[in-house]
Amino acid sequence: MASMSGFPEFLPEGRVVEARAVDILRSVFELHGFAGIATRALEPLDELSRKGDITKEVYVVRRLHATESEPDALGLHFDLTVPFARYVREHAGHLAFPFRRYQIQPAWRGERPQEGRYREFWQADIDIVGDGVLAGHHDAEVVAVMLAACARLRDELGLPPVLVRLNNRKLVQGFYGTLGVADPLAAIQITDKLAKIGADGVTAGLAAQGIAPEAIGRILAFASVHTTGDLAAALVAVGITVADGPMAEGLAEVTALHEALRADFPGAVMIDCAIARGLDYYTGSVFEMELVGSESLGTICAGGRYDSLARDGNRTFPGVGISFGLTRVFAPLITQGVLVASRAVPSAVLVAVDTPETRGQAEAVARALRARGVPTEVSPDAPKYGRQIRYADRRGIPYVWFGGLSGEVKDIRTGDQAAADATTWLPPAADLVPTIGPGPAGAPAARW
Repeated sequence: MASMSGFPEFLPEGRVVEARAVDILRSVFELHGFAGIATRALEPLDELSRKGDITKEVYVVRRLHATESEPDALGLHFDLTVPFARYVREHAGHLAFPFRRYQIQPAWRGERPQEGRYREFWQADIDIVGDGVLAGHHDAEVVAVMLAACARLRDELGLPPVLVRLNNRKLVQGFYGTLGVADPLAAIQITDKLAKIGADGVTAGLAAQGIAPEAIGRILAFASVHTTGDLAAALVAVGITVADGPMAEGLAEVTALHEALRADFPGAVMIDCAIARGLDYYTGSVFEMELVGSESLGTICAGGRYDSLARDGNRTFPGVGISFGLTRVFAPLITQGVLVASRAVPSAVLVAVDTPETRGQAEAVARALRARGVPTEVSPDAPKYGRQIRYADRRGIPYVWFGGLSGEVKDIRTGDQAAADATTWLPPAADLVPTIGPGPAGAPAARW
Protein backbone atom coordinates (compact mmCIF):
# COMPACT_ATOMS: atom_id res chain seq x y z
CA MET A 1 0.00 0.00 0.00
CA ALA A 2 1.35 3.44 -0.92
CA SER A 3 2.12 5.90 1.86
CA MET A 4 -0.49 8.55 2.60
CA SER A 5 0.63 12.09 1.95
CA GLY A 6 0.53 14.39 4.95
CA PHE A 7 0.62 11.66 7.61
CA PRO A 8 4.28 11.46 8.67
CA GLU A 9 5.65 8.28 10.22
CA PHE A 10 9.18 8.02 11.58
CA LEU A 11 11.60 5.16 11.95
CA PRO A 12 12.56 4.39 15.57
CA GLU A 13 15.57 6.74 15.52
CA GLY A 14 13.34 9.56 14.28
CA ARG A 15 10.86 8.84 17.03
CA VAL A 16 13.71 9.21 19.56
CA VAL A 17 14.21 12.80 18.36
CA GLU A 18 10.49 13.57 18.46
CA ALA A 19 10.07 12.03 21.90
CA ARG A 20 13.00 14.02 23.28
CA ALA A 21 11.39 17.25 22.06
CA VAL A 22 8.15 16.22 23.78
CA ASP A 23 10.05 15.50 27.00
CA ILE A 24 11.71 18.94 26.91
CA LEU A 25 8.42 20.74 26.34
CA ARG A 26 6.65 18.74 29.06
CA SER A 27 9.38 19.44 31.59
CA VAL A 28 9.31 23.19 30.93
CA PHE A 29 5.52 23.32 31.13
CA GLU A 30 5.46 21.39 34.40
CA LEU A 31 8.26 23.56 35.78
CA HIS A 32 5.87 26.51 35.37
CA GLY A 33 2.97 24.76 37.08
CA PHE A 34 0.93 23.56 34.10
CA ALA A 35 -1.01 20.30 34.59
CA GLY A 36 -1.20 17.79 31.77
CA ILE A 37 -4.51 16.68 30.26
CA ALA A 38 -5.67 14.77 27.19
CA THR A 39 -8.95 15.20 25.34
CA ARG A 40 -10.86 13.01 22.90
CA ALA A 41 -10.08 13.17 19.18
CA LEU A 42 -13.69 13.75 18.09
CA GLU A 43 -15.91 16.79 18.64
CA PRO A 44 -19.39 17.67 17.36
CA LEU A 45 -19.09 19.02 13.84
CA ASP A 46 -21.24 22.07 14.56
CA GLU A 47 -18.76 23.01 17.32
CA LEU A 48 -15.77 22.66 15.00
CA SER A 49 -17.34 24.35 11.98
CA ARG A 50 -18.14 27.64 13.67
CA LYS A 51 -14.62 28.57 14.71
CA GLY A 52 -13.50 30.52 11.68
CA ASP A 53 -11.90 29.85 8.30
CA ILE A 54 -11.28 26.15 8.93
CA THR A 55 -14.52 24.39 7.97
CA LYS A 56 -13.28 23.08 4.63
CA GLU A 57 -10.33 21.37 6.35
CA VAL A 58 -12.24 19.41 9.02
CA TYR A 59 -12.23 15.62 8.69
CA VAL A 60 -15.71 14.17 9.23
CA VAL A 61 -15.86 10.79 10.97
CA ARG A 62 -18.60 8.16 10.87
CA ARG A 63 -18.73 4.52 11.96
CA LEU A 64 -18.46 2.25 8.91
CA HIS A 65 -21.64 0.31 9.76
CA ALA A 66 -23.54 3.21 11.27
CA THR A 67 -27.32 3.01 11.12
CA GLU A 68 -29.48 5.84 9.84
CA SER A 69 -30.50 6.65 13.40
CA GLU A 70 -26.92 7.25 14.59
CA PRO A 71 -25.57 10.79 14.60
CA ASP A 72 -22.73 11.26 12.13
CA ALA A 73 -21.95 14.93 12.67
CA LEU A 74 -18.56 14.31 14.29
CA GLY A 75 -15.18 15.60 13.19
CA LEU A 76 -11.53 15.21 14.17
CA HIS A 77 -10.34 18.25 16.08
CA PHE A 78 -8.19 20.65 14.03
CA ASP A 79 -6.51 22.19 17.07
CA LEU A 80 -6.39 21.59 20.83
CA THR A 81 -8.07 24.82 21.94
CA VAL A 82 -11.62 24.01 20.87
CA PRO A 83 -11.67 20.62 22.65
CA PHE A 84 -10.04 22.22 25.67
CA ALA A 85 -12.84 24.78 25.91
CA ARG A 86 -15.36 21.95 25.89
CA TYR A 87 -13.29 20.12 28.52
CA VAL A 88 -13.38 23.17 30.79
CA ARG A 89 -17.15 23.50 30.48
CA GLU A 90 -17.73 19.83 31.29
CA HIS A 91 -15.25 19.57 34.15
CA ALA A 92 -15.44 23.05 35.65
CA GLY A 93 -16.78 21.71 38.94
CA HIS A 94 -13.59 19.72 39.46
CA LEU A 95 -11.03 22.35 38.38
CA ALA A 96 -9.30 25.04 40.44
CA PHE A 97 -9.18 28.38 38.64
CA PRO A 98 -7.15 29.90 37.14
CA PHE A 99 -6.60 26.47 35.60
CA ARG A 100 -3.19 25.98 33.98
CA ARG A 101 -3.07 23.13 31.48
CA TYR A 102 -0.68 21.68 28.96
CA GLN A 103 -1.67 19.23 26.27
CA ILE A 104 0.52 17.36 23.77
CA GLN A 105 -1.61 15.50 21.24
CA PRO A 106 -2.23 15.10 17.52
CA ALA A 107 -4.69 17.16 15.49
CA TRP A 108 -5.95 16.79 11.92
CA ARG A 109 -6.57 19.18 9.03
CA GLY A 110 -7.46 18.27 5.46
CA GLU A 111 -5.14 20.73 3.80
CA ARG A 112 -2.61 20.38 0.98
CA PRO A 113 0.48 18.67 2.42
CA GLN A 114 3.82 20.40 2.06
CA GLU A 115 6.96 20.77 4.11
CA GLY A 116 5.96 22.07 7.52
CA ARG A 117 2.24 21.49 6.90
CA TYR A 118 0.66 18.10 7.45
CA ARG A 119 -2.76 16.50 7.64
CA GLU A 120 -1.92 14.78 10.90
CA PHE A 121 0.36 16.68 13.23
CA TRP A 122 1.28 16.96 16.89
CA GLN A 123 0.88 20.17 18.85
CA ALA A 124 2.01 21.17 22.32
CA ASP A 125 -0.34 23.69 23.92
CA ILE A 126 -0.42 25.63 27.16
CA ASP A 127 -3.44 27.62 28.34
CA ILE A 128 -4.53 29.51 31.42
CA VAL A 129 -8.29 29.77 31.96
CA GLY A 130 -10.16 31.79 34.56
CA ASP A 131 -13.67 31.68 35.96
CA GLY A 132 -15.43 34.90 34.95
CA VAL A 133 -12.22 36.93 34.78
CA LEU A 134 -8.59 36.36 33.83
CA ALA A 135 -5.88 38.91 34.57
CA GLY A 136 -4.10 40.42 31.59
CA HIS A 137 -0.65 39.48 32.87
CA HIS A 138 -1.33 35.87 31.89
CA ASP A 139 -1.09 36.89 28.22
CA ALA A 140 2.59 37.70 28.73
CA GLU A 141 3.07 34.63 30.92
CA VAL A 142 2.11 32.04 28.29
CA VAL A 143 4.35 33.70 25.71
CA ALA A 144 7.24 33.80 28.19
CA VAL A 145 6.81 30.12 29.06
CA MET A 146 6.85 29.14 25.39
CA LEU A 147 9.95 31.26 24.86
CA ALA A 148 11.58 29.39 27.75
CA ALA A 149 10.61 26.10 26.10
CA CYS A 150 12.08 27.22 22.78
CA ALA A 151 15.29 28.22 24.58
CA ARG A 152 15.58 24.69 26.01
CA LEU A 153 14.98 23.21 22.55
CA ARG A 154 17.69 25.50 21.23
CA ASP A 155 20.17 24.49 23.94
CA GLU A 156 19.51 20.74 23.73
CA LEU A 157 18.45 20.13 20.13
CA GLY A 158 19.81 23.11 18.21
CA LEU A 159 16.53 24.92 17.52
CA PRO A 160 17.34 28.42 16.17
CA PRO A 161 16.24 31.58 18.00
CA VAL A 162 12.61 32.62 17.62
CA LEU A 163 10.96 35.97 16.97
CA VAL A 164 7.57 36.73 18.53
CA ARG A 165 5.12 38.95 16.66
CA LEU A 166 2.31 40.50 18.71
CA ASN A 167 -1.00 42.15 17.86
CA ASN A 168 -4.46 42.56 19.34
CA ARG A 169 -7.82 41.68 17.80
CA LYS A 170 -9.52 44.66 19.47
CA LEU A 171 -7.06 46.95 17.72
CA VAL A 172 -7.64 45.26 14.35
CA GLN A 173 -11.42 45.02 14.60
CA GLY A 174 -11.66 48.54 16.01
CA PHE A 175 -9.67 49.85 13.06
CA TYR A 176 -11.90 48.00 10.58
CA GLY A 177 -14.85 49.52 12.38
CA THR A 178 -13.55 53.01 11.65
CA LEU A 179 -13.51 52.06 7.96
CA GLY A 180 -17.10 50.83 8.02
CA VAL A 181 -16.17 47.24 7.14
CA ALA A 182 -19.42 45.27 7.39
CA ASP A 183 -17.86 41.91 8.27
CA PRO A 184 -14.60 42.49 10.20
CA LEU A 185 -14.05 38.76 10.84
CA ALA A 186 -14.15 37.95 7.11
CA ALA A 187 -11.70 40.78 6.46
CA ILE A 188 -9.41 39.51 9.23
CA GLN A 189 -9.41 36.01 7.77
CA ILE A 190 -8.36 37.44 4.40
CA THR A 191 -5.65 39.78 5.69
CA ASP A 192 -4.31 37.01 7.94
CA LYS A 193 -3.15 35.32 4.71
CA LEU A 194 -1.07 38.32 3.63
CA ALA A 195 2.23 36.44 3.95
CA LYS A 196 0.87 33.58 1.81
CA ILE A 197 -1.09 35.36 -0.94
CA GLY A 198 0.56 38.78 -0.97
CA ALA A 199 -0.97 42.24 -1.24
CA ASP A 200 -2.63 41.47 -4.59
CA GLY A 201 -4.36 38.41 -3.18
CA VAL A 202 -5.54 40.31 -0.12
CA THR A 203 -6.78 43.18 -2.29
CA ALA A 204 -8.79 40.79 -4.45
CA GLY A 205 -10.24 39.03 -1.42
CA LEU A 206 -11.24 42.26 0.32
CA ALA A 207 -12.73 43.65 -2.89
CA ALA A 208 -14.86 40.51 -3.15
CA GLN A 209 -16.21 41.40 0.29
CA GLY A 210 -17.41 44.73 -1.10
CA ILE A 211 -14.72 46.82 0.62
CA ALA A 212 -13.91 50.02 -1.22
CA PRO A 213 -10.45 50.51 -2.80
CA GLU A 214 -9.60 53.42 -0.45
CA ALA A 215 -10.42 51.28 2.60
CA ILE A 216 -8.37 48.40 1.19
CA GLY A 217 -5.41 50.74 0.83
CA ARG A 218 -5.72 51.78 4.46
CA ILE A 219 -6.00 48.14 5.57
CA LEU A 220 -2.78 47.30 3.73
CA ALA A 221 -1.09 50.35 5.25
CA PHE A 222 -2.20 49.21 8.70
CA ALA A 223 -0.88 45.68 8.05
CA SER A 224 2.49 47.09 7.00
CA VAL A 225 3.16 48.48 10.49
CA HIS A 226 5.65 46.58 12.62
CA THR A 227 7.74 48.05 15.37
CA THR A 228 9.73 47.42 18.50
CA GLY A 229 8.95 50.92 19.74
CA ASP A 230 5.94 53.25 19.94
CA LEU A 231 3.04 51.65 18.07
CA ALA A 232 0.83 54.73 18.10
CA ALA A 233 3.61 56.76 16.47
CA ALA A 234 4.20 54.02 13.90
CA LEU A 235 0.50 54.05 12.98
CA VAL A 236 0.45 57.85 12.68
CA ALA A 237 3.44 57.58 10.33
CA VAL A 238 1.27 55.71 7.81
CA GLY A 239 -1.70 58.03 8.30
CA ILE A 240 -3.69 56.06 10.87
CA THR A 241 -4.98 57.68 14.05
CA VAL A 242 -6.10 55.51 16.94
CA ALA A 243 -9.79 56.02 17.63
CA ASP A 244 -11.41 55.81 21.06
CA GLY A 245 -13.12 52.57 22.01
CA PRO A 246 -11.94 49.08 21.02
CA MET A 247 -9.06 50.38 18.91
CA ALA A 248 -7.60 52.38 21.79
CA GLU A 249 -8.18 49.49 24.18
CA GLY A 250 -6.38 47.10 21.86
CA LEU A 251 -3.49 49.53 21.46
CA ALA A 252 -3.09 49.74 25.23
CA GLU A 253 -3.19 45.96 25.63
CA VAL A 254 -0.66 45.13 22.92
CA THR A 255 1.65 47.88 24.16
CA ALA A 256 1.49 46.51 27.71
CA LEU A 257 2.14 42.98 26.42
CA HIS A 258 5.13 44.18 24.44
CA GLU A 259 6.55 46.05 27.42
CA ALA A 260 6.12 43.02 29.69
CA LEU A 261 8.07 40.76 27.33
CA ARG A 262 10.81 42.79 25.74
CA ALA A 263 12.69 43.48 29.00
CA ASP A 264 13.27 39.74 29.55
CA PHE A 265 13.55 38.80 25.87
CA PRO A 266 15.38 41.68 24.17
CA GLY A 267 15.40 41.43 20.41
CA ALA A 268 12.92 38.55 20.38
CA VAL A 269 9.62 40.47 20.49
CA MET A 270 7.96 42.98 18.17
CA ILE A 271 4.49 44.33 17.38
CA ASP A 272 3.24 43.42 13.90
CA CYS A 273 -0.14 44.71 12.76
CA ALA A 274 -0.30 42.08 10.01
CA ILE A 275 -0.80 39.36 12.65
CA ALA A 276 -4.52 38.67 13.01
CA ARG A 277 -5.14 34.90 13.47
CA GLY A 278 -8.05 33.69 11.34
CA LEU A 279 -9.93 31.69 13.97
CA ASP A 280 -12.94 33.60 15.24
CA TYR A 281 -12.57 32.81 18.93
CA TYR A 282 -9.72 35.27 19.56
CA THR A 283 -10.86 38.44 21.31
CA GLY A 284 -7.69 40.24 22.46
CA SER A 285 -3.98 39.51 22.30
CA VAL A 286 -2.76 37.39 19.39
CA PHE A 287 0.78 36.24 18.79
CA GLU A 288 2.88 34.17 16.41
CA MET A 289 6.47 32.89 16.53
CA GLU A 290 8.81 32.12 13.67
CA LEU A 291 12.33 30.75 13.46
CA VAL A 292 14.91 33.44 12.77
CA GLY A 293 16.63 32.59 9.49
CA SER A 294 13.96 30.11 8.45
CA GLU A 295 10.93 32.32 8.03
CA SER A 296 9.87 30.29 4.98
CA LEU A 297 8.86 27.50 7.36
CA GLY A 298 6.10 29.82 8.56
CA THR A 299 4.58 30.13 11.99
CA ILE A 300 5.82 27.53 14.47
CA CYS A 301 3.88 28.84 17.51
CA ALA A 302 0.64 30.78 17.68
CA GLY A 303 -2.11 31.68 20.08
CA GLY A 304 -3.95 34.44 21.85
CA ARG A 305 -6.69 35.51 24.23
CA TYR A 306 -10.22 34.09 23.96
CA ASP A 307 -12.76 35.54 26.37
CA SER A 308 -15.91 33.69 25.36
CA LEU A 309 -14.93 30.40 23.71
CA ALA A 310 -15.74 28.45 26.88
CA ARG A 311 -19.21 29.37 28.11
CA ASP A 312 -21.73 27.45 30.20
CA GLY A 313 -24.98 29.37 30.52
CA ASN A 314 -24.19 32.59 32.36
CA ARG A 315 -20.75 31.32 33.38
CA THR A 316 -17.80 32.25 31.18
CA PHE A 317 -14.25 30.95 31.28
CA PRO A 318 -11.89 33.43 29.60
CA GLY A 319 -8.53 32.02 28.59
CA VAL A 320 -5.24 32.63 26.86
CA GLY A 321 -2.97 30.07 25.27
CA ILE A 322 -0.25 29.30 22.80
CA SER A 323 0.54 26.24 20.69
CA PHE A 324 3.89 24.86 19.49
CA GLY A 325 3.81 22.97 16.19
CA LEU A 326 5.88 19.90 17.04
CA THR A 327 5.47 18.11 13.72
CA ARG A 328 5.86 21.29 11.70
CA VAL A 329 9.25 21.97 13.26
CA PHE A 330 10.73 18.52 13.71
CA ALA A 331 9.38 16.41 10.83
CA PRO A 332 11.58 18.15 8.22
CA LEU A 333 14.65 17.86 10.47
CA ILE A 334 14.07 14.16 11.06
CA THR A 335 13.29 13.22 7.46
CA GLN A 336 16.25 15.23 6.11
CA GLY A 337 18.65 13.69 8.62
CA VAL A 338 19.50 17.06 10.12
CA LEU A 339 18.85 15.76 13.64
CA VAL A 340 19.72 12.14 14.37
CA ALA A 341 19.74 9.91 17.43
CA SER A 342 22.88 8.06 18.46
CA ARG A 343 20.90 4.81 18.43
CA ALA A 344 17.45 3.66 17.44
CA VAL A 345 16.77 1.68 20.62
CA PRO A 346 16.84 2.71 24.27
CA SER A 347 19.01 -0.26 25.25
CA ALA A 348 22.48 0.63 26.53
CA VAL A 349 23.44 -2.99 27.25
CA LEU A 350 22.88 -6.34 25.55
CA VAL A 351 23.38 -9.28 27.90
CA ALA A 352 24.91 -12.15 25.96
CA VAL A 353 23.50 -15.66 26.41
CA ASP A 354 26.04 -18.49 26.69
CA THR A 355 23.60 -21.37 26.14
CA PRO A 356 19.84 -21.80 26.17
CA GLU A 357 20.20 -23.42 29.60
CA THR A 358 21.91 -20.33 31.10
CA ARG A 359 19.35 -17.80 29.84
CA GLY A 360 18.11 -17.44 33.43
CA GLN A 361 21.55 -16.16 34.44
CA ALA A 362 21.44 -13.55 31.67
CA GLU A 363 17.95 -12.50 32.74
CA ALA A 364 19.21 -12.01 36.31
CA VAL A 365 21.96 -9.70 35.04
CA ALA A 366 19.38 -7.70 33.07
CA ARG A 367 17.16 -7.37 36.14
CA ALA A 368 20.07 -6.07 38.22
CA LEU A 369 20.98 -3.47 35.62
CA ARG A 370 17.39 -2.37 35.05
CA ALA A 371 16.87 -2.00 38.81
CA ARG A 372 19.33 0.89 38.70
CA GLY A 373 17.89 2.50 35.58
CA VAL A 374 20.14 0.99 32.89
CA PRO A 375 18.07 0.16 29.75
CA THR A 376 18.96 -3.47 29.06
CA GLU A 377 17.87 -6.31 26.81
CA VAL A 378 18.88 -9.95 26.63
CA SER A 379 20.16 -11.56 23.44
CA PRO A 380 17.25 -13.30 21.68
CA ASP A 381 19.26 -16.49 21.16
CA ALA A 382 22.62 -18.05 22.02
CA PRO A 383 24.88 -18.08 18.94
CA LYS A 384 28.61 -17.49 19.13
CA TYR A 385 29.63 -14.28 20.89
CA GLY A 386 30.71 -12.69 17.61
CA ARG A 387 27.20 -12.91 16.22
CA GLN A 388 25.71 -11.49 19.42
CA ILE A 389 28.16 -8.57 19.25
CA ARG A 390 27.19 -7.94 15.63
CA TYR A 391 23.53 -8.04 16.64
CA ALA A 392 24.20 -5.34 19.28
CA ASP A 393 26.15 -3.30 16.74
CA ARG A 394 23.29 -3.38 14.21
CA ARG A 395 20.93 -2.10 16.87
CA GLY A 396 23.35 0.58 18.03
CA ILE A 397 23.70 -0.90 21.54
CA PRO A 398 27.10 0.25 22.88
CA TYR A 399 27.78 -2.42 25.54
CA VAL A 400 27.65 -6.23 25.66
CA TRP A 401 27.69 -8.06 28.99
CA PHE A 402 29.26 -11.51 29.33
CA GLY A 403 28.83 -13.91 32.25
CA GLY A 404 26.77 -13.63 35.41
CA LEU A 405 26.32 -10.85 37.95
CA SER A 406 30.09 -10.79 38.34
CA GLY A 407 31.01 -10.78 34.69
CA GLU A 408 32.64 -8.63 32.05
CA VAL A 409 31.33 -5.75 29.96
CA LYS A 410 32.61 -4.82 26.52
CA ASP A 411 32.36 -1.42 24.79
CA ILE A 412 31.92 -2.69 21.25
CA ARG A 413 32.83 0.70 19.77
CA THR A 414 36.35 0.69 21.20
CA GLY A 415 36.85 -2.99 21.94
CA ASP A 416 37.64 -2.28 25.60
CA GLN A 417 36.50 -5.04 27.96
CA ALA A 418 36.71 -5.12 31.75
CA ALA A 419 35.43 -7.00 34.78
CA ALA A 420 32.18 -5.59 36.18
CA ASP A 421 29.55 -6.22 38.84
CA ALA A 422 25.96 -5.92 37.59
CA THR A 423 24.83 -4.65 41.01
CA THR A 424 27.16 -1.61 40.89
CA TRP A 425 28.28 -0.98 37.28
CA LEU A 426 26.85 1.96 35.34
CA PRO A 427 27.65 3.12 31.82
CA PRO A 428 28.88 6.69 31.31
CA ALA A 429 26.00 9.16 31.50
CA ALA A 430 26.39 9.96 27.79
CA ASP A 431 25.62 6.32 26.93
CA LEU A 432 22.72 5.75 29.32
CA VAL A 433 20.12 7.05 26.87
CA PRO A 434 20.36 7.90 23.16
CA THR A 435 21.86 11.30 22.44
CA ILE A 436 20.67 13.62 19.69
CA GLY A 437 22.82 15.75 17.46
CA PRO A 438 23.52 16.90 13.91
CA GLY A 439 23.49 14.32 11.15
CA PRO A 440 26.71 12.96 9.66
CA ALA A 441 28.84 14.95 7.25
CA GLY A 442 27.06 15.15 3.92
CA ALA A 443 23.59 15.06 5.46
CA PRO A 444 21.17 17.65 4.07
CA ALA A 445 21.65 21.11 5.53
CA ALA A 446 19.07 22.36 7.99
CA ARG A 447 16.25 24.35 6.44
CA TRP A 448 16.56 26.97 9.16
